[in-house]
Parts: sequence; C-alpha cells; structure tokens
Amino acid sequence: MTEAAPRSPSAGRAKLADVAALAGVSVGTASKALSGSGRMRPETRQRVLDAVEELGFRPNQHAQSLHTGRSWTVGLMTTDGIGRFSTPVLLGAEDALGAGKISVLLCDTRGDSIREQHHLRNLMDRRVDGIIVTGRRTDPRPSLRGVDGIPIVYALSPSTDPADTSVASDDRGGARLAVEHLTATGRTRIAHVTGPEHHAAARDRARHALDLLAHSSLELAGGRVHFGEWSEAWGRRAADAVLRTAPDTDAFFCGNDQIARGVADALRERGIEVPGRIAVVGYDNWDTMALACRPPLSTIDMNLTEIGRIAALKLLEAIDSGPVPGVHTVPCRLVVREST
Repeated sequence: MTEAAPRSPSAGRAKLADVAALAGVSVGTASKALSGSGRMRPETRQRVLDAVEELGFRPNQHAQSLHTGRSWTVGLMTTDGIGRFSTPVLLGAEDALGAGKISVLLCDTRGDSIREQHHLRNLMDRRVDGIIVTGRRTDPRPSLRGVDGIPIVYALSPSTDPADTSVASDDRGGARLAVEHLTATGRTRIAHVTGPEHHAAARDRARHALDLLAHSSLELAGGRVHFGEWSEAWGRRAADAVLRTAPDTDAFFCGNDQIARGVADALRERGIEVPGRIAVVGYDNWDTMALACRPPLSTIDMNLTEIGRIAALKLLEAIDSGPVPGVHTVPCRLVVREST
C-alpha cells in the first residue's frame, strides 16, 4: 500500500487540518504557529510554515486579526539605501515571514535618525506585530527607542544593548576559515589588507586573523595589518606596499572582495602567478567582484540570507512567547575558487 501524496492546492482549497497533517502536528499546534499564541520550538513553527507554503494555505486574516489583536504585518527597517548587504538579509526574512502569510512593510532610513523616527512612527501607527532592523555594516547600533511592547530583532548590525535580540555573522569563524584554508595549502607568509580601522568588520577580522596566526606560530607578512578603504584601488596600492616590505609574501587575506580583486589585479600586472606564487582570499562572496576577478576569488560567504531568515524566526518566536536576548551568530562558509 503506497502512502498518499500530500494534498496540492489544485485539489481544492487547503484547510488548517491539511497543514497540520503535512507538518506532522496537531491542528491546535498549527493554529498556534500561525496565530502567534502558545509556546513551541522554532523548528516546529518552521515545519508548519513550510506546509503552509507547499499547500498554498490561505488563513482568513481578517478573522484572525479580530480574534488575536494582531495586524499580521511586520516592519523591515534598513539603513542601507544601496542594498548591497541588507537586500539578501531582507530577502531571507521575507521568505520566512511570507510562508506564514505575514505582510512586510519595508522602510529605508538611509542612515538618517530623523527619517528613522518618521518610519518608526508610521510602523507603530500601522500596529505592526514586530520590527526587524538591519544595515550595511556589522557595527553595533543603538536600540530603537519609544517602541515598548513591540518585539524587535536586529540583523547583521547588532544592538548595543545585550537585552535586545540580535542576529549577526560569525566574523571570528569567517576569519578562521580563511586563515586555515591558506595555511592548509602551505602558505606561511600571509598579509592582511582590509578596510577603515573605525569599521567593526575591519577591526574584528584583523584581530581574529592575528590571533589565529599566532596560534599557528605565524606572524603577518610585513609585520602589520594594512587598514585602508573598501575599494579595488586600495587593494592595488596595498599589494604594492606589502610586496615592497615583504617580497616573500605568499598569500593575501583581504577584508572584502573589492580589496581582494584589487590585490589580484596588482599581482597580475607584476607578472606574479595567482595562486602559483601568491594565493588570495576575499570576504563577502559578492558575485560581481568574486566571479569577475582574474582568477575568480576564493572568499568567505557571510550567509546574509540565512541571517535574515533566522532573524525572522527569532521575531516570530518573540511575538509568540517573548524575546531571547543576546547576539545569535550565524556561521560563515568558505567558497573555494581558482585564486587559491
């Protein structure tokens, strides 16, 4: 006897019982997962949301709003007008929220505190159930003020308040992946070229790289971190500076992919084979840079979409049963290409 196939949307409008059966939970648990009431494991909620998506289930939002007092809307507030970093975070969050048929209101503050307060007032007037805040940098940011009673989760740019809920990239783990990959390929004279020292991403990755090299009884080629700009032009200048003081350098660990591409350009212009003589690792896995580089860059992926997805699940958990304070880190991953 074969197992019955899951009900499809074309077989008629799905009911809550169909969602519960597919998710392997009771109807009551499925209802709680969608209404935000009761306590449950995030994994259980995710199974219900996945079943909702697969079956095309459409709850009666108007009736649920009257019953629960919820608006079934969430605000996504970003300071990153360009969207280079916040867009993947927001897409991950929207995927997780959309599976539960929650509407998403996107607000771009452009890093302006007055604009931020304006958007915040609008979100509160719309009685949103919660807010996700993200930005273009990993630097900690102040908490939103005047939003008592509304759950907030900070994604990528963590809150400075340890009582808040934040989801951030594991920069130490990312630096470890880069350094261990280079040392595993036999590199022992590793230079580190990165962005402005006042940026947390540059400081943290540099500190972690130094610690990891020291643990392997190694020192940075040239004896110091080269702080500068997040640009290809800086990568080219820094590569020349490193090779003048440390011509035996055999690898560059770069703070982002733009810098790494600039380094690779400088090495190619000098006739230095990559990775034959010098290997290059970037950071961010920005396809525009990493794939267009010659050769294509090995790099560290920050899992930005996963940061957004986890932030959304943490927000749903906070709406359901209260916040889980602290910084929750998401592991990075190493993407190996021809530059190493």
